[in-house]
Amino acid sequence: MSSDPNPDQGWYYNTKTNQVEHLERGRSVDLLGPYPDEATAKRALDIAKERTRQADAEDAKWNGD
Repeated sequence: MSSDPNPDQGWYYNTKTNQVEHLERGRSVDLLGPYPDEATAKRALDIAKERTRQADAEDAKWNGD
């Protein structure tokens, strides 16, 4: 993790470590977020699954399935 003198104040979920991170973070490629608070960041995988489900439903509707 690198030290940033002006860090982003958001909360992130690290998919590599399965940990919530704030201020000091891992590589951006491994992060989901930002989220407004720690509790929401802890739910990042569930949020991503729900967004994917919604997008798939919209695609199916658009395609006439």
